[in-house]
Amino acid sequence: MSAGVVPGRTGDAEMPEEGVGLREEGVGVRELLEPYRAGRLELANRMAMAPMTRGRADDVTGVPSPHAATYYRQRAGAGLLITEGVYVNALAKGGPGIPGLVTDAQVRGWREVTDAVHAEGGTIFAQLWHVGRMTHPLTLPDGELPVAPSAVAIEGKQIFTRDGLVDHVTPRELTAGEIVQTVRDFASAARRAIEAGFDGVEIHGANGYLIQQFIADNTNLRTDEYGGSVTGRLRFVTEVVEAVVTEVGADRVGLRISPDNAENQLAEADPRTTYRALADALDPLGLAYLHVLENGAYGAIADLRTRWSGTLVANTNGPAPSTPAAAERLVRDGHADVVALGRLFMTNPDLPARLANGTPLAGPPTENLYGGGAEGYIDYPAATDAFKVPAVA
Repeated sequence: MSAGVVPGRTGDAEMPEEGVGLREEGVGVRELLEPYRAGRLELANRMAMAPMTRGRADDVTGVPSPHAATYYRQRAGAGLLITEGVYVNALAKGGPGIPGLVTDAQVRGWREVTDAVHAEGGTIFAQLWHVGRMTHPLTLPDGELPVAPSAVAIEGKQIFTRDGLVDHVTPRELTAGEIVQTVRDFASAARRAIEAGFDGVEIHGANGYLIQQFIADNTNLRTDEYGGSVTGRLRFVTEVVEAVVTEVGADRVGLRISPDNAENQLAEADPRTTYRALADALDPLGLAYLHVLENGAYGAIADLRTRWSGTLVANTNGPAPSTPAAAERLVRDGHADVVALGRLFMTNPDLPARLANGTPLAGPPTENLYGGGAEGYIDYPAATDAFKVPAVA
């Protein structure tokens, strides 16, 4: 479970970003099923499995669940798999059961996952995650306070911990030296991801977590070089991206953003100006992709498409939720090269094959989303024989 999530309830920032009916019969998905090639990316189709918290890692060691290799292997038919958020240092962990990419044991656990995916011909990126203020001393080592750009608390909301729902605490402001170290931690986690066999990494800069806390006006009250102007508020994300690129190469690095996203009590006064500046600054680096989650009045996908020369992965989470039909339109209209889908991949592990064959789709999950074992995780049957789904004891 990630921060702020109640077991069995949807709506987490890292949970799937679409609502969809049981069927998509008659939907034209030809373009979604076409291969996509750009730089190092060689994808079997234009569908990505969106990053989704599942909360099943060992809570003490941060090693992925023994079932994780099966979970990702079952869904390796996606053109691109993006893992659940993986913490980059001890203070980055958002809640119970979140995996990391910090220790040798975690690298070995993820190697089992990447080997399983590659055996099926899949491509998988690890999502590098720091939640900032979206955690709690009950989750962090030695009861430490969460860290953030500024000491601004989330008000009137609770967060999920091993002891259940509790009130948020006021985070501690990061020092300049700690910011530099956090940038290094992102780069170190990226290096470990490649050691673990991942094809690349996605830096999580969305959904109100640490990177977006630096970007947003109401959570970044700093007066040093990491605050104030648009350039100052973008400094942290650009330094993280540049450090990770230096460590593993630009063609192995994606960035996820969610402009104008009010999740986790963020407010961005001028997202258009801010994210245009970010796209302009990062486009020359030649990243593997920019992953744009649209969840606000600002039409970020269409706007940033005109400024981004590389691969754009689109994900919607607003009044027009993502379905295969909507995803197809994004690709057909040139707004996206790849479209990320979430919940559909949970209950339809062979989603691309189902769409290709016109097979009715299973509905979204309603329970066992976070935490637990195999049930609600690897027991959704495939409609084809592409993958063998083990029975749950």
